[in-house]
Amino acid sequence: MSPPFVPCVGAVFSADIAVPEHEQEARFYSRVLSTGESPLWREADLMNDLGLPIIGLGERSAEYAHLPLQWMPHIQVADVAASVERALDLGGSELMHSKAGDGTSEWAVLLDPNGAAFGIIPVIPGEAIASGNGVESPDGATSVGRICWLDLTVSDASATQAFYREVVGWSVQEVEMEDGRERYADYNMLGGDGNPAAGVCHARGVKVGLPPVWMIYLPVGDFHESLSRVKEEGGTVIKVVPGADGEDLYAAVRDPVGAHLALMPR
Repeated sequence: MSPPFVPCVGAVFSADIAVPEHEQEARFYSRVLSTGESPLWREADLMNDLGLPIIGLGERSAEYAHLPLQWMPHIQVADVAASVERALDLGGSELMHSKAGDGTSEWAVLLDPNGAAFGIIPVIPGEAIASGNGVESPDGATSVGRICWLDLTVSDASATQAFYREVVGWSVQEVEMEDGRERYADYNMLGGDGNPAAGVCHARGVKVGLPPVWMIYLPVGDFHESLSRVKEEGGTVIKVVPGADGEDLYAAVRDPVGAHLALMPR
């Protein structure tokens, strides 16, 4: 995926959600994400250990009551107004659209034709990003909390990738897949830096049973302890996906109010 916190068209900068039962949800995420000897996330506010606001857990006030219970990635685009217009032309819908006093678009929250919610924001100025970006441990493992990956699973991935190519400005790279003896292609969506920023996948193979929402993949310090805490705190582990070497790649989980995300070993 694109390096974290990079100012670039198509790069995912952060994600948020507005939830009911906010106290319960805050406990769930604080417990689930803060595992391991050196937790990647700060338990008090869910920012990463550099103090950067990568995920936001807000209360479901009247202002946000119409938003779906989905983690919504904030994706950088070249022109918010143009992206909103293109999304509406292609069958998407607008949930929120913030504008400055002069009418300039500041950010928007959209639904794609599948009902997946996402936010779009202008490209973040480099000077507005805190120092310490992209810190990694000597072995290359992520040493701070960040969104490690983002993907969307739908029945028609071909049409969906075309929607996001037009709205966000992503380019597309086919990823060869196999389901039994049948081959097909999923898609890496490439940001302006040429790196994969997200995936759009068919609801086949290991992706069967996943909802058509953007799944944010968050690293945790102790993967199996985090999965235990998911269950202890009222969530559900939907499936654990192993890699070719037998080690677990990620787990799709559902939190206590029904929002989905994925956890990954550090």
